[in-house]
Amino acid sequence: MSKPIIRPIEKADNEQVAAVIRKVLVELGVPKVGTAYADTALDQMYETYDTPKARYFVVEDQGTLIGCAGIAQLDNYDGNVCELQKMYFLEEARGKGIGAQMMSTCLDTARDFGYDQCYIETMPYMEAAQKLYTRTGFRYIDGPMGDTGHFSCPVHMLIDL
Repeated sequence: MSKPIIRPIEKADNEQVAAVIRKVLVELGVPKVGTAYADTALDQMYETYDTPKARYFVVEDQGTLIGCAGIAQLDNYDGNVCELQKMYFLEEARGKGIGAQMMSTCLDTARDFGYDQCYIETMPYMEAAQKLYTRTGFRYIDGPMGDTGHFSCPVHMLIDL
């Protein structure tokens, strides 16, 4: 693998982004209901994140997308909190430090947008992801914030920005 680049999503990336996310979710055995798999925005990620205080990034390696993640205002929450959303990497991207680079890119962007905190929801068996989140400074919280529609994701974490 050459040195992958992290860049903002482009409209032409929509199909590849949706394919990466769905492939990873199926591979990890994530329920299709109550998770990102069922999100109507999955096929239109460029348009979904083309709003104020939101940004979505992709990881590109030799013209192929191998990962993605973004930040946006936390849905149905009254406060200056964003959510780290749809952070997924294909197997060939894992264990190479790309997740840490993506996390840094997303959190730096959240700080630039002026958010106070960043929230994330995940699955209990996504242990590698949780290790990355805790290394970055996320802490576990007792329950969900806002209402993302991801009722099948029982692990909730938060970081002060």
